[in-house]
Amino acid sequence: MARYDVVVVGAGLGGLTAGAILARAGRKVLVIERSNSVGGAASSYKSGELFVEGSLHETSNPQHPRDPKHDVLTRAGVIDKVTWVPSGAFYQARGGPLAQPFLMPDNFEAARQALAERFPEARKGIEQLLGEMERIVAAAATVSQGKDAPEDPSETLLKLIPDTGDWPLSLSQKLDRVFGDHEAVKCALAANLSYFHDDPTTLWWIYFALAQGSYLQGGGRYVQGGSQRLSSALARAIKLAGGDVLVRRVVSGIALDEDAKAVTHTAKDGSDPKTVECLRIVGNAAPAALGPLMPADAAERLTRSQPPQGPSMSLFALTLGLNRPPREFGVTAYSTQLLPPWMKRLADYAQGAALMAEEPGERMPPMSVVDYAAIDSGVPAPPYVLSVLGPDCYRIGTVPTWTPIARSAAAGRKRSFAISPRTIPGSATPWWRPRSTARCRSGNISTRPMAPSTALRRPRRPRSGRTRSARRARRFRDFIWPPPMQGSAATPG
Repeated sequence: MARYDVVVVGAGLGGLTAGAILARAGRKVLVIERSNSVGGAASSYKSGELFVEGSLHETSNPQHPRDPKHDVLTRAGVIDKVTWVPSGAFYQARGGPLAQPFLMPDNFEAARQALAERFPEARKGIEQLLGEMERIVAAAATVSQGKDAPEDPSETLLKLIPDTGDWPLSLSQKLDRVFGDHEAVKCALAANLSYFHDDPTTLWWIYFALAQGSYLQGGGRYVQGGSQRLSSALARAIKLAGGDVLVRRVVSGIALDEDAKAVTHTAKDGSDPKTVECLRIVGNAAPAALGPLMPADAAERLTRSQPPQGPSMSLFALTLGLNRPPREFGVTAYSTQLLPPWMKRLADYAQGAALMAEEPGERMPPMSVVDYAAIDSGVPAPPYVLSVLGPDCYRIGTVPTWTPIARSAAAGRKRSFAISPRTIPGSATPWWRPRSTARCRSGNISTRPMAPSTALRRPRRPRSGRTRSARRARRFRDFIWPPPMQGSAATPG
C-alpha cells in the first residue's frame, strides 16, 4: 500500500495550492482529481478552433505585495511561473439605473475621481465608502502578512479597522446607509456583483470590501494564455517537489483511524480500486460531498464544525467565437457588466438567478461580457473569443431543477441558448457547452464553497467573560479563518 504524508481530495485551485505548499515544505503529497484535468474553475481548453475559458477571467493582482494571494502563490512556487496581464479598467457598467455607461478604473484614487465626477451629489459618500474599503484591505494585509501570526487574527483586524459599527451589515444595508436611494451610484460601485455573490441583500459588506478592494488596490489581472496555465503550474510544482497528481480517479472512501488515515479511489466506472495511507487529508470539496465518504461520527463532526452558511452561487458560462473583433460592434472594455432594463435597484440583482430557472426570454439576468481581444490575453484569434457569464439558478435548496430532468428538456434548453447568440452582429457559429443540466450541476456542487453571506454576523447570546469585540472577532474568524475539524484530519477545502 502506498503511503503519503498528505492526500488532497480535489484538484481545484484550493487543493492544488495546498498541495504545492505542502510538497515544497517537504511533505510527500498525493492529489486526487475525478475530472480529466486539474484546475476546476481555473480551466481553459480548445473546442475545435475555439478557445474556451471556463470561468476565471479576472483576479486581483497577485504580484501586489498586499494582495491576499501574493504570499500564498509565492510559497506555492508559481507567482512567477505565469504571466499576469493587466486587464485595464476594472469594468464598464451599462444599463439598469445608469443612464450612460460608467467606466470603473482599476485603482482607488482614480475610482474616487471618476465616481465623484459622474455622481457629484454623492461625493461625500463615495469618499467615505472607498476610504473604508481601502482601510479594510490594508488592515487585512497587515494581519495576514504579519511576521508573528496573532493567536486570534480576527481580533487584531478588528482593532485595525477604525469603525466596526457596520460590521454585521449586508452590502445592501451598507450602501443604503451611505447613499440612501441613489441607486445609480450603488450599481456603479457593485456592477460586478457576480464576481462574489448573486444577492446584495445577503452578501456580507466586509467580504465585499475585502474582495472589491483587492481589485482597486492593485488592479485586475488575467493569466496570459488561459487560467489552465496557473493550474498546470501548480500541478508541476507538486510533482517537482516529489508529489503525485492523479486525474480521472474518484475518491470512494475515507478512513480515519487514530494511527493512520486511508483514502480509497477508483476509476470513473468504479473499477481498479486502490487505497493509500496518509497522516493528513485535505478536502478541496464541499462538506456535503466529503461527509458520505467518511465514517458517520466523523461526518457528523465535520458538519457541526462548519459555519451556518449555504452553498455559494452558480454561474452560467457561454463562449462565443466571432469573426470580427467585439470592439467593432460596441464592446469597448475587457470586462463589461450589463445590467438589464428591468433592474431599477441594486437589490434587484437577486432576481437574476431566479430567471435562469426557466428560459429567460426577453427578461435577461445581469451578465458579464469578457472580450479577450481587448488585452494582451494570449488567447488565439480569430475566432475572437467573447465570454458571457451570469448568475444561474442552481443552488441546493432553492430550485427543483437539482432533481433529474428529462433528456429531451435538457436538449431543448441547450438548443434555445445556442440559437440566440446568432443575433449578435459579427457572430460566427456559436459554441455551447451544456453546463446547466441537472446531471452536470449535481456533479459540480461538490466543490461549491460557502456563500459569503451575513449569516455568521447574527448576534449570539453573550457568554460570561466575553466582550462584544471578542464575540465579533470569533464570528469573523469562523468565516475567514475556519478552524480545522476537531477529532479528524479531514478538513474542507
